[in-house]
Amino acid sequence: MGQTARAEGKYLRISPLKVNFICKEIRGKQVDEALAILRFTPKKGARLLEKVLKSAIANAENNFGLDRDKLIVEKAYANNAPVMKRFHPKAKGAAYPILKRSSHIGCVVREVSEEEK
Repeated sequence: MGQTARAEGKYLRISPLKVNFICKEIRGKQVDEALAILRFTPKKGARLLEKVLKSAIANAENNFGLDRDKLIVEKAYANNAPVMKRFHPKAKGAAYPILKRSSHIGCVVREVSEEEK
């Protein structure tokens, strides 16, 4: 098992459910392939996940001296962050809750050895 590097984007204003669909697409892929997938996915979550992935790659190269060509996306996830609760008025004096969700988006990249390929 190779060395890992990670990055996390916190308190991002998008529902974690929306981002997890995109995370599923890049797990286990080589980092350049994952970046290409994210670049051509027309969703806000893809833009946010791309920034986090680029940060994880930079961490791997600069902090741990890992080779970019051998990096794969080991984990990509979007966890729940605090939810902003707002209320919308409804009939007969009732209030309807609106939950504005946010996410903590994370990426872990790992260097693959020759025998793992």
